[in-house]
Amino acid sequence: MYKHFFKRLIDIVGALLGIVILLIPFLIIALLIFATDPGPVLFKQKRFGKNKKMFKILKFRTMKVDTPDLPTDKFEDAEKYVTRMGKILRKTSLDEMPQLFNILVGQMSFIGPRPALWNQEALIALRDKTGANSVRPGLSGWAQINGRDEISEKKKAEYDGEYVKRLSFLFDCKCFFGTFIKVFKSEGVRTDKR
Repeated sequence: MYKHFFKRLIDIVGALLGIVILLIPFLIIALLIFATDPGPVLFKQKRFGKNKKMFKILKFRTMKVDTPDLPTDKFEDAEKYVTRMGKILRKTSLDEMPQLFNILVGQMSFIGPRPALWNQEALIALRDKTGANSVRPGLSGWAQINGRDEISEKKKAEYDGEYVKRLSFLFDCKCFFGTFIKVFKSEGVRTDKR
């Protein structure tokens, strides 16, 4: 019952509340992004969602407008493209907050496997084996609080598969509150990644 009804209900109510509560901070962040590097405030990127359906994830833009349209791991020095404001947003994970809109429309959930990039074929294949592609991707998840950017794709897929098996209200709560601890400590975050 939780997986098929209450989880989505919590996502809708939580996303709506989050958008209303964070509206003023969103506007302030948007103004700071534009003031420090004029251009679009939001960054959109193709990601894989539930059942490998493609969607565009929303983030606050943290890289300069003239940044080449390449996956970050293809850059020689991605750090030089990150804006001053972008470094702060990435370190605090505030760049992820526009994903509340992705949650509201049903493309994402608060908790689930992080949506894979369009070019992460190996991760997608590994998630097929663990069943992790069968659920909505999340703003945060079990893999994020167990290493985030510091663990291999194989390990991420294992944690994502474990999440699917243990999916419940209490496990989602564990992931949700664990995320706040990780963000507060800035653990496992790489600022050179999109």
